Amino acid sequence: MAKPGVAAASSLDLSKPPAIEGFTPLPKPNEEGFRDKLIRKTKENPFVPIGMLGTAGALTYGLIAFKHGKTQQSQLLMRARIFAQGFTVAAILVGVVATAMKRKEK
Repeated sequence: MAKPGVAAASSLDLSKPPAIEGFTPLPKPNEEGFRDKLIRKTKENPFVPIGMLGTAGALTYGLIAFKHGKTQQSQLLMRARIFAQGFTVAAILVGVVATAMKRKEK
């Protein structure tokens, strides 16, 4: 027996949003693909992809140097990787703060 005020499970349609009296949902925005989102985010904060590429490059080159027995060069490149990671994290934080400040202005 159903409880008062609770709709039966058979009347639930999860493919549509619930109908709430006095509320009209906003239209669904166009779906943004991966490529479009990547381009938009890169334009918003170009330093993050630069830092990521620097980190990946230093790591790759450092591992290759380590494999060839160039330990001194490998150590230097691992330190460069740490610097590039720090640069990337700082770029992300600056981007987050800039986005938060932009939203407050609106």
